[in-house]
Amino acid sequence: MAEFTLPLGKVRCMNCAGKIKASLTALPGIEFADVDTRQAVVRGDTELLPLIETITALGYEAGYKHSLPIAGLSCGKCVAKLEAAFSGNAEIYRFSVSKTQAEISSTLSKEAVITIIEETGYRVPVEQTVKLALSGLSCGKCVAKVDKALDEHPQVTGYKTSKTQAEITTYTDAETLIAVIQELGFSAQRAQDSDKHTIQTTSEISDPVEKPSRTEASRNRDTDTTQTTQLLLSGMTCASCVSSVEKAILTVPGVTGANVNLAERTALISGQAPIEDVISAINDAGYNAEQSEDEQSRRQRQQQQNEQTFRRHLRNAVIALGAGIPMMAWGIFGGSMMINSTTSQLSWGVVGLLTFILLYTTGRHFYINGWKAFKHHRATMDTLVALGTGSAWLYSMLVVIIPDIFPMQARHVYFEASAMILGLITLGHALEARARSRTSKALEQLIDLQPQTAVIVTPDSEQEVPLTDVKAGMLLRLYPGAKVPVDGTIENGQSYLDESMLTGEPLPANKQQGDKLHAGTINQDGSLLFRAEQIGNDTMLARIISLVRQAQSSKPALARLADTISAIFVPAVMIIAIITAMVWYYFGPDPSSVYMLVTATTVLIIACPCALGLATPMSVTVGVGRAAEYGVLIRNAEAMQIAASIDTVVLDKTGTLTEGKPQVIDCRSYNNTTDNHLLTLSASLEQGSEHPLAKAIVNAAKTRELILSTQSEFKAMPGYGVTGTVDGHQLVLGNQKLMALGKIDIAQAESDAEAIASQGATPIYVAIDNQLAGILGISDPLRTDSVAAINRLKKMKLDIVMLTGDTETTAKAIARLAGIDTVIAGVLPDGKAAKIAELQQQGKRVAMVGDGINDAPALAQAEVGIAMGSGSDVAIESAQMTLIRHSLHGIADALQLSAATLKNMKQNLFGAFVYNTLGIPIAAGILFPLTGTLLSPVIAGAAMALSSITVVSNANRLRLFKPEHQEK
Repeated sequence: MAEFTLPLGKVRCMNCAGKIKASLTALPGIEFADVDTRQAVVRGDTELLPLIETITALGYEAGYKHSLPIAGLSCGKCVAKLEAAFSGNAEIYRFSVSKTQAEISSTLSKEAVITIIEETGYRVPVEQTVKLALSGLSCGKCVAKVDKALDEHPQVTGYKTSKTQAEITTYTDAETLIAVIQELGFSAQRAQDSDKHTIQTTSEISDPVEKPSRTEASRNRDTDTTQTTQLLLSGMTCASCVSSVEKAILTVPGVTGANVNLAERTALISGQAPIEDVISAINDAGYNAEQSEDEQSRRQRQQQQNEQTFRRHLRNAVIALGAGIPMMAWGIFGGSMMINSTTSQLSWGVVGLLTFILLYTTGRHFYINGWKAFKHHRATMDTLVALGTGSAWLYSMLVVIIPDIFPMQARHVYFEASAMILGLITLGHALEARARSRTSKALEQLIDLQPQTAVIVTPDSEQEVPLTDVKAGMLLRLYPGAKVPVDGTIENGQSYLDESMLTGEPLPANKQQGDKLHAGTINQDGSLLFRAEQIGNDTMLARIISLVRQAQSSKPALARLADTISAIFVPAVMIIAIITAMVWYYFGPDPSSVYMLVTATTVLIIACPCALGLATPMSVTVGVGRAAEYGVLIRNAEAMQIAASIDTVVLDKTGTLTEGKPQVIDCRSYNNTTDNHLLTLSASLEQGSEHPLAKAIVNAAKTRELILSTQSEFKAMPGYGVTGTVDGHQLVLGNQKLMALGKIDIAQAESDAEAIASQGATPIYVAIDNQLAGILGISDPLRTDSVAAINRLKKMKLDIVMLTGDTETTAKAIARLAGIDTVIAGVLPDGKAAKIAELQQQGKRVAMVGDGINDAPALAQAEVGIAMGSGSDVAIESAQMTLIRHSLHGIADALQLSAATLKNMKQNLFGAFVYNTLGIPIAAGILFPLTGTLLSPVIAGAAMALSSITVVSNANRLRLFKPEHQEK
């Protein structure tokens, strides 16, 4: 006799309970059954499973279903042990067990099941929240890809993700989750909690997601705060070094991200770790690092390092080649390089000692760096050079000291190879250092815009002081021809300022009282008094420099591919060299030891990880800097790679296609309301609003010198309009949707609204006390270059779409003037992102261009978001690119430059891959059966140097890039 108490589900009434009781009583062996809406108590000669099946057959639920993560199971025997524990419990009727998860259907509570698991010797992990810093996610699709992976993971119970971070509720550990994300092709590190506030990034984040309704989550904005610090590095020589430094940095607690730029020899570190700990970790890894307080000191130190590196490499190259060329000439022009007598032993012994001195002096850094790498269990380019030159010298010295152990034909010395290899590789490094110093020319020009002094105005006098002495709120004097030292607002005077160096705008801007000034721009004629507002790192110029610097240190997907290959490149080359040596020694012709030495040394020397490491960062550094020169700020290199494949450009209307300075061009009143009364009430209601259309109405009232009243009960309804009370009248002002919402009859204004909309203006209805009082026509003129810019985008084979919340008639009128064929009108602010998603579902790769807060979700949803520099901070932070100049030509410039940069990266990577793919087999002697000769190690050294120089020179070609359209 057994008794079971079964918890029930979906039993809504006693009638349902009666059905269950009748079915259970009908089963054979049941003596007693008592059922209510919560549970069923059954007693009789029966088992549990038939009871459950009877209840579920009626459409109800019985028992508990537990899905539990499990830890401690390491093999099939562990799984079988736990299965035996479950099967031995009469109250568990169905279960499924793996090494990490258990699915149990039972009448037992969750706590009871956990007790069984623990008694068996295993455990159920405690739920925890893991925060990860993400990189490599460039669009909404990337975020969705991560969401899907987390959604499918059995030990993840909830999450919220953005392009830069993920907060995951899980039963597993952070390392497992990092592996899941890395398998998708993205990067992830454990993030550290921080209360520090910095200005760097704002990203769109989804609300917390809980299974099973994850797909229904809506998106909200959150702030991701990270502190970024840049360090200057030394001691790096190739892509393997980049990987080693990044790994060392990421081991420091508090570091959430690290990007090392081989081209610039810099590291950009994100997180809250003490910088001293980071520098210590880099030093422990065998490299050197130092921090610069500001851009100016960083620049001076970097230039000093570059110059010192160039001079040192050039001096060493001259010494090495000065010793190697005569030795090579001796061999080429008939001199004997064989050891066949005591005299030759003595003479070549002296040469060997001189070569050793050469290796110890000019080649010293190769051996020191190679030894450091060996102590840290890694291999770098220095390892290859040290092994190649060292083995050639050691073999030659053995031939000199004990020639009798070698066959006569193998008694050849290769001192000239060691010297020439050192000389050519060092010369290549010198030329590379000189070329690298030119890659940041654009950034150096931006830094040069910042003057080092400012003129402070006091009640008594004017005094020129260092820029560091300027504080916010001080009154400054700007003389003709002077550069603006800090951001501020003009209080007295009028002048024209050259802003081309910041915005790319060719014409000087007229500035007068109340206008903003930006650091780095040049005053042309008048004298100005202005109040300092943003100083130091808060100026627009400083922010631009910071964004460019970060973008130059970022890595596109191609760079991550190169890094992955580079991490295993040097060890792979060493293995190939060993295999090559063995093959030639055992199967090669006599003297096999000579062939072994030549081929192994040549393989080590010709392999060039340096070219791989420089291929993408050089292109990114030059491309991002060139974009800044044209007034395009690029947030990260990934955006450039994606922008090169864009096929659809979606343009917001107001402030993007148009000037963003609307004006009232028509005013029509009804029902005994005068135009002035209509405009007075409308402007009184709108005077507290920041909306561009509201400002247009207020400005129209001021132009007519109308006296405004106080408003109350003001309520803004995004996408519809506003309501409120003025002078005792209830006002409703907005679009047709708002009138319909308030059930206000607008039939008499239909023809007027159509006439206004056909002119490209927006009709705004005004109702007083629930009766239509009039209609205002507000027009926002197209930017002067919008038509030309759109024609240019069309010539680039791009689909152009206008996305606006305006009426369809108005939108089509504007689109007709601009030359746009596709219009999506009447979209509410929260619906723009959905429209972008619809285009993406059609297979289109979308760039969204906008300027307002309501554009931020759409900018984040698109593959590439492009914000107008005159737009809101939220829009700019949501975008991957920002146009500082107010011109749509910047869109085409950004896309063309992105395509040119991606092409340049591919050329560099192709060259580096092809060089190594062809060079290493040739060095190993694959052509020997056809030609009967081997590649000389000296030629391999020259080829290695040439490959790096070629990559650097090709990247510098981007500095010559000019857009197809040049404003005059």
